[in-house]
Amino acid sequence: MPESIVNILDIAIGGLLLGGIYALIAMGMSLQYGVARVLNFSHGEFIMVGAFSTLTLYTVVGINPLICLVIIGPVIFLIGFLLHRTLFHQLSLRAPNADAYAASSILASFGLLFIIQNLALLGWGADYQAYTYLNFGVSIGGAIFSANKLVILGFSIGIGLIFYIFLARTRTGKGIRAAAQDPATASLMGVNINRVLALCFGFGAAMAGIAGVLYSMRIPLNPAMGTQYTIIAIIVIVLGGLGSIPGAFIGGLILGIIGEVVTSIDPSLSMAAYYFIFMLLLLVRPKGIFGK
Repeated sequence: MPESIVNILDIAIGGLLLGGIYALIAMGMSLQYGVARVLNFSHGEFIMVGAFSTLTLYTVVGINPLICLVIIGPVIFLIGFLLHRTLFHQLSLRAPNADAYAASSILASFGLLFIIQNLALLGWGADYQAYTYLNFGVSIGGAIFSANKLVILGFSIGIGLIFYIFLARTRTGKGIRAAAQDPATASLMGVNINRVLALCFGFGAAMAGIAGVLYSMRIPLNPAMGTQYTIIAIIVIVLGGLGSIPGAFIGGLILGIIGEVVTSIDPSLSMAAYYFIFMLLLLVRPKGIFGK
């Protein structure tokens, strides 16, 4: 296969891998912000916790990282669910209006960011850590790709699609979509709004944790890694459209491909490219691709 085709394939697969991870992260944050009305600046810390938990379970206990998906995902979901039922629900009860709740929830999420980050520093230390899993080459059409890269790509896109089908087809998913569109009317129709909001926050945290499990197979881990992924998630949900789950999924894939293309030119410019896209969107199309 010509070298130019191999390079294009490598960029495409790398971009879709990044995009799949970004899509999972952004779908979770879109639920938390679009439905639960919490702009969660600690979102990236759940990615970090998922990643470090996988490292510990694999290197210390010997549990396969792919098995960690069905362990860590539900645990982080429960943590997110309980956080909303205790912290954010109580803030909403005490807030005099929606604007006051938005401000207090943002401050609370910043507090969570520093609490989780410092607990991670105590538990895992400040040094970068990594592990190797499926780190061997697989030939596709004569091009060699890392097996863990292909596994991450398949699982991230597959999980994103399954989660979208869950939201579109199940009774719980319909309740979530109803609460996003009109909470008052949904409540009159029998939807338990407080439970739905807590579910959304829990699902959002779980999606971030699952992204952390997958991405830990490819990158070195550090307790401060979460912040950049929170920023990327915000850019993706603006790109896709605030509150739009399909928009978050497609926006994540688009941003991942753009990031991989820019990285192939100059790795130091990837975050600058993301910020440029973010500012351009705010000026040209602030409602995003699927925004209304």
